[in-house]
Amino acid sequence: MLVNATNMLLKARDGHYAVGQFNINNLEWTKSILLTAQELNSPVILGVSEGAGKYMTGFKTVAAMVKAMDESLGITVPVALHLDHGTYEGAKACVAAGFTSIMFDGSHYDIEENVAKTTELVALAHDHGLSIEAEVGSIGGEEDGVIGMGEVADPEQCAKIASLGIDFLAAGIGNIHGKYPANWKGLDFDALDKIHAATNNIPLVLHGGTGIPEDMIRKAISLGVSKINVNTECQLSFADATRKYIEAGKDLQGKGFDPRKLLAPGAEAIKATVREKIELFGSANKA
Repeated sequence: MLVNATNMLLKARDGHYAVGQFNINNLEWTKSILLTAQELNSPVILGVSEGAGKYMTGFKTVAAMVKAMDESLGITVPVALHLDHGTYEGAKACVAAGFTSIMFDGSHYDIEENVAKTTELVALAHDHGLSIEAEVGSIGGEEDGVIGMGEVADPEQCAKIASLGIDFLAAGIGNIHGKYPANWKGLDFDALDKIHAATNNIPLVLHGGTGIPEDMIRKAISLGVSKINVNTECQLSFADATRKYIEAGKDLQGKGFDPRKLLAPGAEAIKATVREKIELFGSANKA
């Protein structure tokens, strides 16, 4: 069932668990995530970066595929289709395409421009029944060409953006996208505590969920994080399973080259990763 993400995240905040946002890259990804969420009776957020949207030939294609798949698989758990790290133009395009949730990443603008654009997009999203996420303090690593060093967001700026009527807030607390370097200092829990106190208990979002130790994830959830984004980990699982299938020569046996056979181990590996995360985040049986 496609819904916006507001209620599922308010429930997660009050129930002290987090809902996973798993980014989708194609049909296999989407199917694996939906089936696993249904199996574990967990709400789920399907994240779509602008790059992945472009790869899948546009946001309309993505929305049509997700809606049809949700229906044909008989999915009954709440599913939000969410734009990840959207530009101003991308956010508008996703509203028009039939997404149920958007993220506007104005973290690279100065605070005044971030406020102005966020205000406009909040009104647009809410007019169409979508939830909206905004960002303060860029998340480290590279995402669609934007490189951030893992800044720690300023609680006052977070309060300013949170007061604009957004539904949930991504605040940098030293987290980064992709694999974490060996010298990573870990999450800044003092900053998280201050941000949570400054933002009137708004559900907080942790980007770059891949590779953060489990105890840190649990602690972040206890301090107000209600949504955790996972992308790289599913990609690594998929690649690893696909590599093993080919290295074992299975694509050369019978019809092992058939893409449905070739991609099956990777799709199963994504399910295993999503299952592990849903259990860690505590959202199983919370649909």
